[in-house]
Amino acid sequence: MGPLGLALLFWAALSHAVVYFREQFMDGVKWQDRWINSQYKSNYGKFRLTAGKFYGDAVRDKGLQTSENSKFYAISSRFKPFSNKGRSLVIQYTVKHEQKIDCGGGYVKIFSSNLDQKNMSGDSQYYIMFGPDICGSETKKVHVILNYKSKPYPMKKRIRCKVDGFTHLYTLILRPDQTYEVKIDNEIIESGTLEDDWDFLPPRKINDPTAKKPKDWDDVPQIADPNDVKPEDWDEPEYILDTTAEKPEDWDNATNGEWQPPLIKNPLYRGEWKPRKIDNPNYKGVWPCPQIENPNYSPDFNIYSYENISIIGLDLWQVRAGTIFDNFLITDDDQYAEDFGDDTWGETKDPEKKMNIKQTEEEKKRERAKEEKRFKERFNKKVEKPKESGKDKSNRITLKKEEL
Repeated sequence: MGPLGLALLFWAALSHAVVYFREQFMDGVKWQDRWINSQYKSNYGKFRLTAGKFYGDAVRDKGLQTSENSKFYAISSRFKPFSNKGRSLVIQYTVKHEQKIDCGGGYVKIFSSNLDQKNMSGDSQYYIMFGPDICGSETKKVHVILNYKSKPYPMKKRIRCKVDGFTHLYTLILRPDQTYEVKIDNEIIESGTLEDDWDFLPPRKINDPTAKKPKDWDDVPQIADPNDVKPEDWDEPEYILDTTAEKPEDWDNATNGEWQPPLIKNPLYRGEWKPRKIDNPNYKGVWPCPQIENPNYSPDFNIYSYENISIIGLDLWQVRAGTIFDNFLITDDDQYAEDFGDDTWGETKDPEKKMNIKQTEEEKKRERAKEEKRFKERFNKKVEKPKESGKDKSNRITLKKEEL
């Protein structure tokens, strides 16, 4: 175990944090013993262990990367079952869409211990689905879907995810007081209460079905101006006879009836006249229906808690592969998670960007050098082309004439 692992263990012991699951892929191919590929489909995409094309640390930044385009992916890892009842639940990991993903998921799913990992699929029931999802210009959001009474409930608020191609840290915190936090890069992006931001329960209060709006309550914001008068020249027919039309020479009144000029749109027609609108002086606004306690509402103080949490999985579809998942952590201590994020993602994010900038500059230099080389080659061919003497030119012209 390296210095970072020892430091984190020391901090966990000091802060009484419980670490249920941690995965950093620091032991080479041994990760394959801990992660199980689903066999539900025969053509799932394959994961590989790599730090990617650019990174902050070649060893610490290694993670699971999707490697095949237009594929479903399904892989999971099991840990000792636990319940978060009475404790916070913190789920954290890093995602790097270095391929500048155009359509695909980057989220994780948390399952109970009874999941059959070899048959995990998109139909497998999960407790929590959390993380970024990108598809085109419309969908660039962070999913926070929580299972309540065997039904998934999406978060009502929208959270935008990161789309810049660098590694980012995603954190979800559920607390026993029924509050939550969503962090990106160790900064709080969204927070609130589970009851307010998900439709788990019926509303606490509803409109009183016996209440009636007073007869003199005026809720019309604008009315017709009683002083507005229709102009005298307003009434014009919508269609008029085309006075420029001429009767066809072959028109037979006996066969076709008496000829009439066709109708055309009247340019003076302005439609039905309506008086202009003015603010209603008697407007009282929208009538506030009295509220009563909802008889169907029953509080549930255990929305946040799950039993036998035991598996974390990646169940994804990606059009363009290349996403790297790393630094998985499930704990009961959000401060420990924040420190873990700082000691992993926080230490390598800046070197990663520097490496990417350097690679981009080097690539530009190579492209410029190639372009200069192509230009010189074209220029040298023009310069080196031998000039014909007058005699050679005359002989070539004579030869062409003879051939002709």
